[in-house]
Amino acid sequence: MQKLLFSLFLLMYCFITEAQNIFEKDYTKPEATEVAGPLPKIVTPGIGGAPPSDAIVLFNGKDLDSWVMSKDQGRCVWNLKDGVMTFKPGTGDIQTKQKFGDCQLHVEFKIPADAKNSTDRNNAGNSGVFMQERYEVQIFDSYNNETPLYANGQIGSIYKQVIPMANASSKPGDWNTFDIYYTAPRFRYNGSVEKPAYITLVHNGVLTLNHFEIQGTIKYIGIPRYELHDKAAVKLQGHGSEVSFRNIWIREL
Repeated sequence: MQKLLFSLFLLMYCFITEAQNIFEKDYTKPEATEVAGPLPKIVTPGIGGAPPSDAIVLFNGKDLDSWVMSKDQGRCVWNLKDGVMTFKPGTGDIQTKQKFGDCQLHVEFKIPADAKNSTDRNNAGNSGVFMQERYEVQIFDSYNNETPLYANGQIGSIYKQVIPMANASSKPGDWNTFDIYYTAPRFRYNGSVEKPAYITLVHNGVLTLNHFEIQGTIKYIGIPRYELHDKAAVKLQGHGSEVSFRNIWIREL
């Protein structure tokens, strides 16, 4: 009890002292608004698409060790060839072993060159990047807006929640890049939403979503709603089209 009281007293003393310092500053001088620290940590940027020094590398073309099958948490069985990971038809989604909250995520992907020849045009190049296993950034063959699909299901949409501000798609067979900046939702003690999730997307260097407020868990049918959750995996969707991936890394924020 004495330690607790001392801690409270010390906290109050620091607060009062800081308040006094604010009123005692001479704001006609530049140093009054200068903060000495703490200094930001040093991060070395990646060169030529390489991850920055503090990134967690999720896929570098060498193995699938960071991933499991979503349906049973078993070994990832997607195809790995020439440094590229490709969806294996009939296997389903994969997800990271590690769980994440706020993050910066870099994903490079390629839609099959023959996507237009798909017997199911609405499945052409269909995949997705799910943040925290729930919030999908859509991957689709939307090159030149040629596919007759609803606008909020095109590439770069938060599926059925928002139409991206621009379509920056590379043509099928060429690589695309998603740089995702994600803020996880916050929940109150009773499970209600205190703050929703937000997402910013840069697609091939073009800002296509700007701090969009995610409306809840993705729904194919019905209205999205939030469900209580903690940190969760990054998931890649296996939707029938043989979409390929490379150079995936993440920075926890």
